[in-house]
Amino acid sequence: METPDQLRELFRMQQSLNERIGVRTDSMSETEQVTWLLNYCRAMTQELAELTDSVPWKWWAKYQKIDLQNARVEVVDLFHFLISAAQVLGMSADDVFNAYLKKNAVNFQRQDSGYTEKDADDSRHI
Repeated sequence: METPDQLRELFRMQQSLNERIGVRTDSMSETEQVTWLLNYCRAMTQELAELTDSVPWKWWAKYQKIDLQNARVEVVDLFHFLISAAQVLGMSADDVFNAYLKKNAVNFQRQDSGYTEKDADDSRHI
């Protein structure tokens, strides 16, 4: 049995979930795109806060312990909203993968060069 492409499968599953709750990213107007991008950004902000709360960030509190199980759930929640945001922008799993490859190369180039100045043009090709 062939293993499915995991990133494509995540995108397929997220589209199915979004459509089940009435969100159709492939036919949104520009106004709807803005609304849903903001919705997903706000949701990711909340999920990041929940992830932060899973780790002992209160340096003054000695009772805290990392909640690895919850931290993992919050990371997965972030993926749900991040994939939805990509889909609002019309990005497929292949688009995200290819953009990631290009941006990763830029990041390595930045490290190789010392990255002492911001260069807005080094990512324009992505």
